[in-house]
Amino acid sequence: MDTELLTGGYVYSPTNPDATAIAITDGVVSWIGTDDVARALHPSARETDLAGRFVAPAFVDPHVHLTTTGLASSGLDLCGAGSRDEVLRALADHAQALAPDALIWARGWDDAQWSERGPLTTADVDAAVGSRPAYVVRIDEHSAAASTALRSRCPELSAATGFDPDRPLTADAHHAVRAAARGLLDPVARQAAQAAACRQALANGIVAVHENGGPDIGGLDDFRALADLDTPLMIRRYWGEAVTDADAATALLASAGADALGGDLFIDGSLGSHTAWLREPYADRPGRGVAYLDADRVRAHLLACTAAGIQAGFHAIGDAAVTAVTDALVAVADELGRDAVVRRAHRIEHAEMVTAEQAEALAGLGVVASMQPLFDALWGGPDGMYGTRLGGERALGLNNFAQLARAGVGLAFGSDSPVTPLRPWESVQAAAHHHTEASRVSPRAAFAAATRGGWRAAGSRDGEIGTLVPGAPATFAVWEVDRLVVAAGNSRVQRWSTDPRSRVPALPDLEPGAALPACVRTVLDGTTVYEAGA
Repeated sequence: MDTELLTGGYVYSPTNPDATAIAITDGVVSWIGTDDVARALHPSARETDLAGRFVAPAFVDPHVHLTTTGLASSGLDLCGAGSRDEVLRALADHAQALAPDALIWARGWDDAQWSERGPLTTADVDAAVGSRPAYVVRIDEHSAAASTALRSRCPELSAATGFDPDRPLTADAHHAVRAAARGLLDPVARQAAQAAACRQALANGIVAVHENGGPDIGGLDDFRALADLDTPLMIRRYWGEAVTDADAATALLASAGADALGGDLFIDGSLGSHTAWLREPYADRPGRGVAYLDADRVRAHLLACTAAGIQAGFHAIGDAAVTAVTDALVAVADELGRDAVVRRAHRIEHAEMVTAEQAEALAGLGVVASMQPLFDALWGGPDGMYGTRLGGERALGLNNFAQLARAGVGLAFGSDSPVTPLRPWESVQAAAHHHTEASRVSPRAAFAAATRGGWRAAGSRDGEIGTLVPGAPATFAVWEVDRLVVAAGNSRVQRWSTDPRSRVPALPDLEPGAALPACVRTVLDGTTVYEAGA
């Protein structure tokens, strides 16, 4: 047996809140306790000094898009641009640095943050990039400005839902122009983007992700290519395409090489792009958004997947979209039995507008809410984008983590990268400091949703995976933490966000403004898959 002993740190252990040491034997946690006892029990083990670092279960991100995450890191990031002029200057500078016919892939502009009204236009983009094909997607990835050169590659574009000759494209028109941009990527560039995203995840203490693919997102070639990617990152693949019967569900699962049929299976779009499906009109413009799937198709897909024993799920942000999913789940449970639905651990991605009654119904059917706390950090609050799109009263109820947790809905926190970054401690912090105090969860609950929650979102009911207890897989990350040392009598103690008197595992300080942990090492089943500086 091979045993490594990590000593001199802080171990996030539910069984021993005072733990400073952990023993790993053949890829499994074999013991947790204090340094002195550790050395006495494991005299021949290899010892690694943690030097005061923090050891905790590794993160799982249940909602990512690996190719576009990688493209975002190598393309033009417009997230920090505070005005239209700033965006256009960045586009022009970026275009000048590329070959004359090279594809420009840019993302992150957010007109909700600009003082001037109105989004990017085709004329704006053409003036900046000239005759180059340019795909310039909004921060939420649900609408995009596109240059004339790129639009011309979509001959049926003007007939598609969501088309506008000059304003950003939404709905099917956006999906078409994104496919055209994707078609200009060669397989080598795609593979490089996927590999870069995987490295980024591992460097942030993430050992597993759930890829949310679909015909309108990355296409089958992109989705299937993940199976051949040489990476230690665990990738569970969700294919978002609706089916009508159990045989079709089984066949699609096999042909796509998917683990489940859900993820970003769009019922609607996003609030920022005015494509989330609402029961009442938007506050800042006419209309109630877009419904990609009606109630009958949602129910048919759920029924087919449940009957075939396949996990299903939907992208649902607006209250009308969430209602369609909830009603369909109840109907399928009535037809096939509650236990059949619960066993599948069906999912709702985003689930931003859920009522208290719907939360109770979802909990009773074993549904997992895969959510992104940084959405509230970016767009919540009285002056945020949510308030602009919905008005203050409706906006207050968005992303109500506490309500879902109280009802018993399984929570899994992630990023929707590249919409928000692969920085899980920021997500945990955001959930604990939601703009609406009543919607917050404790740091411990948020941390559990970002670690154990991801395994449960994949259908795992194992009581050990995602925790550090003897017998659990040795899957964890080691973090450098800002200790915020304070005086305490004659000793010096760590300031944690969890009061040590509560006898629960401590977490790093997650108060706003605190320096968040930096990943030093990521370990999967006892194997180091990331080492800072290596």
